[in-house]
Amino acid sequence: MVNFTDEKHLLIDLKDGFFQAFERLYNMYSGKLYNFIMRLSSGNQYMAEEVVQSTFIRIWEVREKVDTNASFISFLCTIAKNLLMNMYQRQTVEYVYNEYLLKSSVDRDSQTEENIDLHFLNDYIDSLAEELPAQRKKIFILSKRQNYTNKEIAEMMGISESTVATQLSLAVKFMREQLMKHYDKVIALLIAFFVNEM
Repeated sequence: MVNFTDEKHLLIDLKDGFFQAFERLYNMYSGKLYNFIMRLSSGNQYMAEEVVQSTFIRIWEVREKVDTNASFISFLCTIAKNLLMNMYQRQTVEYVYNEYLLKSSVDRDSQTEENIDLHFLNDYIDSLAEELPAQRKKIFILSKRQNYTNKEIAEMMGISESTVATQLSLAVKFMREQLMKHYDKVIALLIAFFVNEM
């Protein structure tokens, strides 16, 4: 059972920028939020982990606006639901884009611009990882390239699980911001696909 007096003190400290308060709140609520997203996403563990990490990094970013008198778990769930919907929207775009490639009449033996773009984006992610701080880069590679869990990474590196989650969220946020610079190209391809199908 959450002690709401303690929670309010933690939220006040969070608003003042105390990272220890943020870690306490993460430890208190990340499990509950993970289970909540697991239910909404029909048991998608990857999406649940991504949403939890993104939600808490968002909390840190808007910490000065947190209402200490309102329900913090409700605030978390609202942010998480919005992030989940955004993820579903991006997946839909990716699905349609892949359908576009599958239905393309261009000979796949000759490297198409779209295939080159996909290889480019994959290489681009690797190059972006090189720009991350050393610890964050290692966590990103262990998680996204070698598929270790946050708990396993924490044990391997001798750090807390919440630190792993925070660093991974920062890495993923950085990647997404950079990749969104190529979003207009994907949208252009989708428009071309729909025009050709009409």
